[in-house]
Amino acid sequence: MAILLGQAPETALAHVAAYKLGAVAVPLFVLFGEEALAYRLADSGARLIVTDIANWPKVAALRERLPALRAAIVVDGRGVDGTLDFATSCAAARDSFPVADTRAEDPAIIIYTSGTTGPPKGALHAHRVLLGHLPGVELPQRFFPKPGDVFWTPADWAWIGGLFDVLLPAWHHGVPVVARRSAKFDPLEAHALMARHGVRNVFLPPTALKLMRQAGTAAAGAVRLRSIGSGGETLGAELLDWGRAAFGLTINEFYGQTECNLVVANNADIMPVRPGSMGRAVPGHRVAIIDEAGAVLADGATGEIAVSRPDPVMFLGYWNNPEATAAKFAGPWLRTGDIGRRDGDGYLWYQGRADDVITSAGYRIGPAEIEDCLLRHPAVAMAAAIGVPDPIRTEIVKACIVLKPGIAAHDDLARAIQDHVRTRLAAHEYPRIVEFVDALPLTATGKVMRRVLRDRDAEARTKGATR
Repeated sequence: MAILLGQAPETALAHVAAYKLGAVAVPLFVLFGEEALAYRLADSGARLIVTDIANWPKVAALRERLPALRAAIVVDGRGVDGTLDFATSCAAARDSFPVADTRAEDPAIIIYTSGTTGPPKGALHAHRVLLGHLPGVELPQRFFPKPGDVFWTPADWAWIGGLFDVLLPAWHHGVPVVARRSAKFDPLEAHALMARHGVRNVFLPPTALKLMRQAGTAAAGAVRLRSIGSGGETLGAELLDWGRAAFGLTINEFYGQTECNLVVANNADIMPVRPGSMGRAVPGHRVAIIDEAGAVLADGATGEIAVSRPDPVMFLGYWNNPEATAAKFAGPWLRTGDIGRRDGDGYLWYQGRADDVITSAGYRIGPAEIEDCLLRHPAVAMAAAIGVPDPIRTEIVKACIVLKPGIAAHDDLARAIQDHVRTRLAAHEYPRIVEFVDALPLTATGKVMRRVLRDRDAEARTKGATR
């Protein structure tokens, strides 16, 4: 049962209906184009789609290519031939129906995730995934729920962050959730919305926080947040300090991925938050650092972040892709593809995707620490660090930087930014190349697409070599 809707009551109702029916939900992002939708609908074999009148034309254009798709329910779709109208169907429905007797391990939802290579993979999760998420939501949201809590996130409900970090856990606890249709994140509008609706708990991805900081968003007595959770990219000390100044709260960073979400978290109420750390393993999960062979590494060593199975939020496997499922594991360990380390107190430190790690003059450099340092420069609004080829050092660090409004790019500023990193980190970590850009390429969930930046650099080098 595909669900192609943004944040709206009908979206939540469609999910609840799917799980009660014993159907498998397939959330789809409304900004997907026809080819992205065609692949996911065909691969999942969806028989029914729930969408709205704004997105129906994209689906209608694909129907002949999707023989498995038998029916469509369209919000505000009265008069659309060959479909059922959402409101009319609800009005004609019975007051109750037999709820499917599903078990913990029965399939419940497929969430498609894009890797660095190959087509998107459908992460198939079981019905246990919601209960499994609860500790990972409750811990960083300061022991959610409390009386008067109201939850909101700008993250779309088609993604695991919006759906299982906010919407479904909040409804499990009977907490209201604010739904907001928005084409893109507007920091000033977000602040006004939180004030207007008395939002107390938020999941704000790091990119949203950076945009709010850039826009000069401040609480100024209008917003009364009780908890702020964030995940997807490392926050660093600068954003933590800004969060305390702007909202009077420590932002609690957490970590997970579509295949195994919310397994590491902070809670400043019960443990010191160490800037740059994702926190500790959430109770109920075993998280370790492993080498390429799957052996657990000692504290302090750098390796791949991994989660031991069985685990209550771990996926069942990739839909129709046993080879990719097998490659995701090393013995009992689910490989996240993320590089990090664990210190002696159990705090985990994210250093970057395995394919984002920079190898320079024999050093393995994670981009997160460099980016955090770059953000502390008063001229920098957003930053990404990548490795680019170098004949002597294998790779050198390149910084792609978005400047704050009103600041002009020039060579002296680039040198000042380089010195800023060199004096605060190390000589081998400073960016030998600084490029000022208007914007950074982001995923739909707000993560910086470093791979795109590397591809752009490679293309520019190729063009330069052929001139």
